[in-house]
Amino acid sequence: MASVAQSQTWKLVIHGGAGVIQRERLDRDQDRQIRAALDRALQEGSSVLAGGGTALDAVEAAAKVLEDDPNFNAGRGSVFTHEGRIELDAAIMDGRTRAAGAVAGVTSTRNPVSLARAVMERGPHVFLGREGADQFSREQGLEQAPPEWFATAERRQQLEEVRASDGFDATLKYGTIGAVAVDVQGHVAAATSTGGITGKRWARIGDSPVIGGGTYADDRAAAISATGSGEHFIRVGVAHEICARMRMLGEDAQTAADKVIAEVGEIGGTGGVIVVTPQGEATYSFNSAGMYRGMASAEGRQIAIYGDE
Repeated sequence: MASVAQSQTWKLVIHGGAGVIQRERLDRDQDRQIRAALDRALQEGSSVLAGGGTALDAVEAAAKVLEDDPNFNAGRGSVFTHEGRIELDAAIMDGRTRAAGAVAGVTSTRNPVSLARAVMERGPHVFLGREGADQFSREQGLEQAPPEWFATAERRQQLEEVRASDGFDATLKYGTIGAVAVDVQGHVAAATSTGGITGKRWARIGDSPVIGGGTYADDRAAAISATGSGEHFIRVGVAHEICARMRMLGEDAQTAADKVIAEVGEIGGTGGVIVVTPQGEATYSFNSAGMYRGMASAEGRQIAIYGDE
């Protein structure tokens, strides 16, 4: 577990997925590319916060960088369904008002996190799915992209491996991306985006777009974005549960996050969360071998991948 960092100013925490992320599974070039992408996301979000911008703008900006990078399972580089499609899920939440937007099964929006924000700010609903979400995206004038823009050769190979094994996500690397932030006004926000799991069927939806499951933000407690085995995270209600423990039991962010991740582990789930509070407490918690992660504040940026960093 990472130690808690404290600051009286803005904070940004990001993740790029968790799972069986070990040094022997990543070559030097992959390690370098992933760290560089995490750093770019931190820089993008930090520029918003350092300029006095909102946590909501910062988490969207950071998430878009990771969605556009093919090293992560969100936006470009997302995994394939069993049928060979790419279906994208995302959510965003404003801790100031607890307004939220989410989408699932999106197929043509370049940055699903921006579509989730459009749902939150421009529509009457919280959660849109599949054809309806794609239609709303076009009506709102969001940038569209063809299927081949999202696809990568590595993800196609992973699909063939999963088909051959008749299972799901054999690599056990959940490349979901997410960001949480607190701005100089003390407001928090969270965003999460994913392509799901390789070989998913029957329009499966994981925890990422589920408000309270993989994404939650509440100025009374914290902002959380999760990554891992979605079915388990949904059952525990991970993101909301962390906030509830902080509000009702008075636990600090690290304690609440550790206890909820331990509960996920007790029912067989793996993964992790990033957390930030209105007071500037920022942390990670995960029970997997590693988690792509980074943290930034006015004091600087830090990035880690493996569990022993």
